[in-house]
Amino acid sequence: MTAKPPLHIAVLMGGWANEREVSLMTGAGVADALEMNGHRVTQVDMGRDVAVRLAEIKPDVVFNALHGVPGEDGSVQGMLDLMGIPYTHSGLATSVIAIDKQLTKQALIPHGIPMPGGRIVPVAELFERDPLPRPYVLKPVNEGSSVGVAIVTEDSNVGNPIARDAAGPWQEFDELLAEPFIKGRELTTAVIDSAAGPRALGVTELIIEHGFYDYEHKYTEGRTQHVCPAKIPPEIAALCEEYAIRAHQLLGCHGASRTDYRWDDEAGENGLFVLETNTQPGMTPLSLVPEQARHADIGYAELVEMIVMEAIRVHGLASAAKETA
Repeated sequence: MTAKPPLHIAVLMGGWANEREVSLMTGAGVADALEMNGHRVTQVDMGRDVAVRLAEIKPDVVFNALHGVPGEDGSVQGMLDLMGIPYTHSGLATSVIAIDKQLTKQALIPHGIPMPGGRIVPVAELFERDPLPRPYVLKPVNEGSSVGVAIVTEDSNVGNPIARDAAGPWQEFDELLAEPFIKGRELTTAVIDSAAGPRALGVTELIIEHGFYDYEHKYTEGRTQHVCPAKIPPEIAALCEEYAIRAHQLLGCHGASRTDYRWDDEAGENGLFVLETNTQPGMTPLSLVPEQARHADIGYAELVEMIVMEAIRVHGLASAAKETA
């Protein structure tokens, strides 16, 4: 299914976000797969001169292997739109909404997608009172890979109320999203676009040795057990796949996305909650999307090619629409 003739693809990776090292691993794997598929590949470690670099390189397509800001929040997407360069994964508007956890709630909850409640809290308020009954979760509004997430419990070593000098995301951000803590199990479902439309690849359960599925557990080998496919009731697996596809469509995702859940198995279907939808899921050896793809009989090189082909389709349609306008 490799595009004919082979394309010149710039793999955009690295950058300066918290997730730089993960992005470099994703980009290296993607570049190898694209070369295996017969494409000409230029790897670009994104700096502030990225527009100049891309103008010099003149790629047919950019494979966006960035994670976090500015590769996942619409900034890079807007730049590439202005330059007229097709790119993989989701576009500007989708990226702006999906990286913002509060905007994501506003986009999904009215359409019947269950998500935790909560509110955005100025950090100064945390030092005066708890925003929610404990236990509750605090997380940045627009970071990925569980960067800066804290669970505040009755026995948390942060004080009550939280002490100003206690270690936590309140030291790094001016405001945080407070959500009720949902007990239970960590589940995730990847969605990949194909010629037939978006396809859910299955459900993985993430079993953590202690704590929760934070940045360290995601990218440190041996810290998290992946059970794929998850050993859960078929009706829960079906709901996970349904919610993931609907979130993918409602948010306007393209290429690949991954929707994460907490499931309180004591509450059955009513205990399943969407936490977020990732528009730039990782493609490292420990990443969940390639793992689920393998269980769906889609090899890594084929998966990468499918993402590129979706970019060509989407941007080809966009170009055609402009020409007929």
